[in-house]
Amino acid sequence: MHSVGICGSDVHYWQHGKIGDSVVKKPMVLGHEAAGTVFKLGPGVQNLKVGDRVSIEPGVPRENCEFCKIGRYNLSPSISFCATPPHDGNLCRYYVHNASYCHKLPECVSFEEGAMIEPLSVAIHACRRGGVNVSHKVLIMGAGPIGLMSLLVAKSMGACPIAVCDMIQERLDMAKCLGASSVFKVEKTTCPRELAQKVKTSLCGMPDVTFECAGAECSVQTGIYATKSGGTLVLIGMGSPSTNTPLLTAINRELDIRGVFRYCNTWPTAIDMLASKRIDVKPLITHHLPLEQAVEAFELVKKGTALKVIVLCEEEQQGKSLEQCQLQCHQLLQQCQQQCQEMRDQCASSRS
Repeated sequence: MHSVGICGSDVHYWQHGKIGDSVVKKPMVLGHEAAGTVFKLGPGVQNLKVGDRVSIEPGVPRENCEFCKIGRYNLSPSISFCATPPHDGNLCRYYVHNASYCHKLPECVSFEEGAMIEPLSVAIHACRRGGVNVSHKVLIMGAGPIGLMSLLVAKSMGACPIAVCDMIQERLDMAKCLGASSVFKVEKTTCPRELAQKVKTSLCGMPDVTFECAGAECSVQTGIYATKSGGTLVLIGMGSPSTNTPLLTAINRELDIRGVFRYCNTWPTAIDMLASKRIDVKPLITHHLPLEQAVEAFELVKKGTALKVIVLCEEEQQGKSLEQCQLQCHQLLQQCQQQCQEMRDQCASSRS
């Protein structure tokens, strides 16, 4: 493993030991936003070779179920997902993963960008679910990593203008730098109806598509009040199990409310976006820390002082080539085998 991003869900597992029905019952390795180098291949792997740089798609379905057959494998009940109980994540030196879900990176895409493909994929899937198109007016509730990724993807798909709302001014400043047409600082006391009216004035009309990326009740309410009749509200944020929402308003205005659960079939698109420079995710990376300082990295995300933290997982001997590392492992293996043989010989001689 080379680069692993820390997600809010990682911090939630760390602090609370569960997310919804997913409960940590034994020690679990965190991390699911990752990129690294192929070190060894299992028998039968044809699509990769040792030394390939890859981005890891963390969700792997284990059966060819009805959802897999229609291309929506993210909904498969058999899916195993990195750092979702009981499966370990990839915030570690070495990690074993299904070769079909290891996507090769072109030389022009860095390991860090490869790790950022996971949150970028959420945004790509969300924009597909929302049907974002040229000249669509878009509202994004929440300017965390997913909200900002949604801004980048929507903009690349031709959406304009785009408004972004958040409670943290620094994140709104970032949204403005990334191309938001207008930004709104939200307080805990902000009235959803009033905010929706401000958005309408700013966009010169109600948004065609709204992305709710915060998971907060007032954010969902604002999305319903703000979105154009016949428009689409895309729910990405993971909030409380139950939320008080003005459903009658959504019904009377025929809003399409669509959920987003992770992603599917997004890695090739994300890699193409990064390779072609249609999207630049590097400004979202605010901190880099070595694996030895992983706790500090988690604390930064927990405090909200970082946008995206990348943990560098390579061993300290970074100057060594892949061939040198493999040779060293082979030599260590031979030493272990020799020691075992010597111990067997000693035991045999003592019995005789």
